[in-house]
Amino acid sequence: MTLRYSADVFARVAATDSVVERLFEQILYQAGHRASPAEMRSWQRSLPVLAQDLLDAGLGNVEVIVEYQLPLTSQRADVVLAGVHPVTGRSSYVVVELKQWSSARRWEADPNLVEVDGQPGGPKNHPVRQVRNYCTHVIDFARTLHGDEDAVAGVAYLHNAVDPQAVSELFDFRPDLHGQLFTGADRGKFHDFLRSRLDPTVPGAAYADELLRSAVAPSRQLLAVAAEEVQHREQFKLQGNQQLAVDLVMHEVARAQRADSKAVIIVSGGPGSGKSVIALSLLGELARQGRTVLHATGSRSFTQTLRKVAGNRAPRVQKMFKYFNQFMDAERNGLDVLILDEAHRIRETSVNRYTTAQYRTGRPQLDELMSAARVPVFLLDENQVVRPGEMGAVESIRAYAKAQGLRVHHVPLPEQFRCGGSASYIRWVERMLGLTAEGPGVWHNNERFEVRVAESPLELEQLLLTKEADGYTARMSAGYCWPWSDPRPDGTLVPDVAIGDWARPWNLKGDRRVGTAPPAALWASDPGGIGQVGCVYTAQGFEYDWNGVIIGDDLLWRNGSFVSNRSANRDPDFRSAKTVGDQQFDGLVRNVYKVLFTRGMVGTVIYSTDAQTRDALRRLVY
Repeated sequence: MTLRYSADVFARVAATDSVVERLFEQILYQAGHRASPAEMRSWQRSLPVLAQDLLDAGLGNVEVIVEYQLPLTSQRADVVLAGVHPVTGRSSYVVVELKQWSSARRWEADPNLVEVDGQPGGPKNHPVRQVRNYCTHVIDFARTLHGDEDAVAGVAYLHNAVDPQAVSELFDFRPDLHGQLFTGADRGKFHDFLRSRLDPTVPGAAYADELLRSAVAPSRQLLAVAAEEVQHREQFKLQGNQQLAVDLVMHEVARAQRADSKAVIIVSGGPGSGKSVIALSLLGELARQGRTVLHATGSRSFTQTLRKVAGNRAPRVQKMFKYFNQFMDAERNGLDVLILDEAHRIRETSVNRYTTAQYRTGRPQLDELMSAARVPVFLLDENQVVRPGEMGAVESIRAYAKAQGLRVHHVPLPEQFRCGGSASYIRWVERMLGLTAEGPGVWHNNERFEVRVAESPLELEQLLLTKEADGYTARMSAGYCWPWSDPRPDGTLVPDVAIGDWARPWNLKGDRRVGTAPPAALWASDPGGIGQVGCVYTAQGFEYDWNGVIIGDDLLWRNGSFVSNRSANRDPDFRSAKTVGDQQFDGLVRNVYKVLFTRGMVGTVIYSTDAQTRDALRRLVY
């Protein structure tokens, strides 16, 4: 559902509330939630102004795409103007970011961050930086624009800023084709720029069609470009609060150097919201600046994969990837930045059976990590706690930092870039699993993301193999409801995941390849992983195009909702009812399946070993 008009028609509907009503319906349909009062006020106040500007500029033929959703994300640009370039005769687009600000200034002299009078919530992204990132994202992901960076221009339009002095500091940001700033005080220049990009005599509808119908190239997957990300230049374009998080870290690093200070950054977001993109962007940029920086996780699979990929051409880079429990004796503030990816996996202490006596002090792991750097950066998703003892949470980190008298910034990531950018799919999964107050809802398949319910594990596997043959990446994973054997003496794998006459092995446990089966840490990224069933510990943190999920008997649909069944679970970490109570098990197993359900970029195929659950899934997927 896309809202678009010629500029002439747009001017007529924008003068009424009909455009706001249609936008309200569109957001509800696409994102699965109601537009906020602030969004609706913004539409009411900004869209009529832009509509009049287009008429005054003589651009009534231009096509106006309102709230354009960027490819493979849930983020939206305010307006995209589509038409033909008056000189080249080729398609031409102008991305417009509308701001109602009448006065604003740089935040703490940082050119990337803006403080807006009368608006709470801390610093904002510079609007030119924001629209520039929109432009580069569209160029990177819309196939029709690949290789043609000049086809897209970007403007931030502060239409209420009629006093140039009130926003003068914002003009210090260097403009380029993909990001320029105009205000209400220079409407004439704004009109001239639009006419330089869009021919007023040619209708723009066909060019809007071209953009909206463009094939979308799959996003560059995290691990495939980690080496380039760390060693040379960014391969990902940061969006929205991703950029805000990076800018805040860079600001606090500079401030710590000037003022001998310390600050904590917490970045929280759901699956695919870009937490690891932020982590690698920071690692690459800080290393290029000569800052002392390390990356750490609590995930063996994730860390080993990053080491392999990022250090492929430069093995020394592998030393930059550590584990949470490697900072027990770290020098206090010895690093400029410690990037803590998957921070929901932080544990109560770093002590395990291999820990020597000198470290058995009971010191919290959180204290070790927070002490190790001037700017510790915690990236986490509280709904991905899947093991007993994992305790990384926004409030616990914030409270600990505040108790130490530290400055704290929390940046939520409402956008998401996995699951085809479909925020509504994530919400559907959370509702179905009982992780939100809302009850289960029906999923409607669309062009952004597809869900299928398989009648058998063989059907699920065959569909994934077909997708892989078509050039997609695909993996199948399952709840931990079967035994997990070591390879046989002859090197063959035991097909532990047995359902009827269908049986397949789990992914390997260890670090050595067995036949074509890759080591556990590479199951999600190595082509040989397609032959085994992954578990949550090897799938967490990774993504692939098509995602197959086998729900075991540890989660059953009964009387309109899922209920947990502890007796069917075989995970050794959940074995003791004294260590993990029934209520905690229930929460953990739901989080496990949320992780499994949200690995796909294009689609998910679901099979349940329970007939009643399969019946319910068929009713929940339309």
